Amino acid sequence: MRAHAPNWDSPRARALINEGDVGGLIRWARIELGWRQVDLGKATGYSASAVSRLETAERSATDLDMIRNFAQALFIPASALAAVLRVTSTPRTKVAATAGRHAEAEEDSMRRRSLLQAAGLAVPLTVLNGLDESLALLPNPTSAPTTANLVVQFRQARALFDIGDHKQLMLALPNLLATGHACAEDGEAGDYVRLAACYDLATEALSKIGRYSASRITADRSNIFSDLCGSPLAAAASARAFSIVLRHENRGATAQRVTLHAAAKVEATGLNTPAQAATFAQMLCTVAYAAAQSGDRDRALELIDAAERAAKLLPDRHESPQTFSVTPASVALYKVGVLWGLGDAGAAVHAGRNLHPGQFPTAERRGRLHTDMARAWWQWGKPEETAVALLAAHREAPAEVRDRPSMRAIVTELAERHPRTAGVRQLAAAVHARSA
Repeated sequence: MRAHAPNWDSPRARALINEGDVGGLIRWARIELGWRQVDLGKATGYSASAVSRLETAERSATDLDMIRNFAQALFIPASALAAVLRVTSTPRTKVAATAGRHAEAEEDSMRRRSLLQAAGLAVPLTVLNGLDESLALLPNPTSAPTTANLVVQFRQARALFDIGDHKQLMLALPNLLATGHACAEDGEAGDYVRLAACYDLATEALSKIGRYSASRITADRSNIFSDLCGSPLAAAASARAFSIVLRHENRGATAQRVTLHAAAKVEATGLNTPAQAATFAQMLCTVAYAAAQSGDRDRALELIDAAERAAKLLPDRHESPQTFSVTPASVALYKVGVLWGLGDAGAAVHAGRNLHPGQFPTAERRGRLHTDMARAWWQWGKPEETAVALLAAHREAPAEVRDRPSMRAIVTELAERHPRTAGVRQLAAAVHARSA
């Protein structure tokens, strides 16, 4: 095997990157290093046949976990990987679709449509399809792509998330992402941090409304850009968003590993600033929740206890904006979720008994307080308390109940099994009413 890394400025490497040929680039890099397919497989934990399939498939950018592992083993620079995956520029080439691909795309579109209609989400299908299109081919920014404009757009988008206006947020995301990409063309670390944050926001919002396939795309792109910027805090934010996606894919063990890896990098900073300390506490909460979802009771309880200890050293409110605003109350709310995930409904209700909306600064978080308590009450078999909590959540942030598939499912079950329970009819009417 050769000892030197491939020449990424060579004509062949540039051609493969420009063509977006992910498999071809991996094959070229492997051969440049003098590796066989079995060598790359052993270095990354995959079989030689898996390497072969990825290298020979046209535009084989479907398993980004595998691609990132191969790229790391083959010394593919993050900038080259981002370019070949088409996340640093907007490709304008028209590609003729075969009949088979057209039929497959039509089938996928029909599947998405039926799922959305079944879910009855408040975000119109046309808006969601528009966002899907923008993720495939980013539009041009509607205003000058400056850092100042990007910051303003991000704050506006975050405010829409915080009040639960998912329809307007989905409409705003394409231009936000387009502006972020345009600002990052010069490759400055700070621009990559901001672009990763835009994708994190998109991931969290898409996951909340049940748009999981799109959230996987945004999470993967956030990971790429947080790697490019080299910031442990940006990497932690991306890992947290990615863990949400992994949990919805029933990959709780992977979610734990991803988040723990990011947490270790944050801890290595020394936790000397409030932002570092808050991020570390947040990562402990995230891993605890993932562990609970995986049924790892000992680890979940150990980590949420550690998060509680870390949170005691943090202020109740943060004077300046930062990625994570962790407080003792927010950690206590995570503990409710952890205990619910472990099936300890009574303990979850007990853990949240002293929490109140005034401890949470946004409508989204206040709504989440009530929905988390509602889940615990429902798990405990208390329909009246569940309805009361969901009505409280609807008053604080209607979208937290209306747009989240898991909450809508509880409301549906309440209406079917306990139609005469106080508040259930009112709740069902409010939640199942379609917005215009």
